[in-house]
Formats: sequence, structure tokens, C-alpha cells
Amino acid sequence: MSFIKWLDDHIEEYALGILLIFMTIVMSIQVIARYVFSYSLTWSEEMTRYMFIWSGFLSIGFGYKKGIAIKIEQIVNMLPKQIKKFVNIIEKLTALVFFVYMVPFAYKFLQASIESGQVSPAMRLPMYFIQIAPLVGFTLTAIRVAEGLVNEFIAKSN
Repeated sequence: MSFIKWLDDHIEEYALGILLIFMTIVMSIQVIARYVFSYSLTWSEEMTRYMFIWSGFLSIGFGYKKGIAIKIEQIVNMLPKQIKKFVNIIEKLTALVFFVYMVPFAYKFLQASIESGQVSPAMRLPMYFIQIAPLVGFTLTAIRVAEGLVNEFIAKSN
């Protein structure tokens, strides 16, 4: 059970950290190859782009989990405590509805990619490895928003 708790607490930050490290390494190798050896790697920019796409979708759930999602806090902070909690619940419910709504579309997008058999130009990687990122990102974000809602209700009852 402790592994699942650890995974729940840290999966996004470790995945994002690893992606950032690998993006930095790959682009550094590309820069060195290009400017020191006058040789350009054909796959490096494509790989970095795909890691960036994954980072973008994973970071949505991470932002919600850490409470740093895009929102207008200045106005909400001026409200009385009870109204502020109500607004936070409405915000989370709206986000949950949106991300749950997006999951089937991301699934259809992925399914079309699998059926097409398309591969990436330089690395010959099946495109569904990249196009699964929205499905994973939206699902993970919906879970994080739902967790936030549960925490909001627990905090409200205390």
C-alpha cells in the first residue's frame, strides 16, 4: 500500500523531472554534434518535441494536484471564507466536468492514430505513443481534480 501512496504523491513530479532531464541531455547532444562535429542528428528534435508534449499533458494534473492551476485568485481571495469555499468547489466541479468530457475525445483521437498505423518521420515511432498523452493527461487530471473535490468536502465538514 505504501508504494501506491508514494506513486499517488509523486508520479507526476518524477515523470516531469525525468522528461526534463532527458530533453536537456538530448538537446545538449544535438548542440554538441551540430557545432563541434558539424553533424546533425535526425531524431533529436523529434524526440524532444514528443517529450515536451508528454510534459505538457502531465503538467496539467500536476498543477491541479499542487493547487497551481490557472485561476483568478485575486477576486476569490477578497471573498468571505464560506463563499470562497463555494467558489472553489464550483471551480473544481467545472474542471472535473471538462476533463471527464475530454477523455472520450482523447480516446477517439488515440484510436484513430492506432488504426492509421502512422509512424513518426525520423524515429519511425508509432504515433500513438505520442497521441496517448492527451488521454493519460486528461484522465490523470480528472483524478486529481476529483481528489481535490474530496479534500474540499472533507475540509468543509471540519
